[in-house]
Amino acid sequence: MSPTMQTTAPMQSLEERAQRLGLYGLLAHWQEIGREPWAESVIGYEEEERCRRGLERRIANVRLGAFKSIADFDWKWPREIDRELIDELFGFEFVKEAGNVILVGPNGVGKTMIAKNLAHQAVLKGYTARFITASELLNDLAAQDVGSGLTRRLRHYLRPQVLVIDEVAYLAAGTRHADLLFELVSRRYQQKSIVLTTNKAFMEWNEVFPSSGCLVTLIDRLIHKSEIVKIDGESYRLKEARERAEAKTKERSRKRKAKAEKPAAERT
Repeated sequence: MSPTMQTTAPMQSLEERAQRLGLYGLLAHWQEIGREPWAESVIGYEEEERCRRGLERRIANVRLGAFKSIADFDWKWPREIDRELIDELFGFEFVKEAGNVILVGPNGVGKTMIAKNLAHQAVLKGYTARFITASELLNDLAAQDVGSGLTRRLRHYLRPQVLVIDEVAYLAAGTRHADLLFELVSRRYQQKSIVLTTNKAFMEWNEVFPSSGCLVTLIDRLIHKSEIVKIDGESYRLKEARERAEAKTKERSRKRKAKAEKPAAERT
């Protein structure tokens, strides 16, 4: 390779980076500044800052709210949980395959915590994601008039590569809600992934969506190419509440005992 090629190739690459960033002021004077030693640093700073701000924006768009890191998950608490399968999910092969993840179990066993961490890590891996409760999602869709308004909202929920729908089947819903969920699942089917949490086995969904003619097909499309994670155990929130109540009781007893042991003169 000639000396000329050795110097021009990296300069062309740097100019392309400036073009991707839309740094038109620099590009307009590229012949003057393109070879300056500070040019690459400036472009690098701009790339880093845009990457950081873009990541912050994507994380904000997920709308996760407060959540605990998966590192804080108490794997010993559930009676039944497949930790190896959950660890595998964080490799996001299911997203590459446009598959789904179904987290099934009673209240308080960590389904939402796992789902939120999947959404968060998906964004860090470069995917787009959105977290929403089933009631919020279905009420939003049901509020739209049939036609263009509903189509726009469905497109909104079709955009993210990973859509997390939390607490499906927690509340009874009408036939229209079942139809809307079916419509959304069908449009995402084999195109983009859904992560869904539910406290009911699929055989119990007819209690939540009674008289729904699409229920069998809805479940069929959800479970096709899906990983079903069953979690069983007592509510971790109830465990924490009991421990908090016990700690407060002990602290009150300690204070009462200390007060009782003080000399009368000090108590007055």
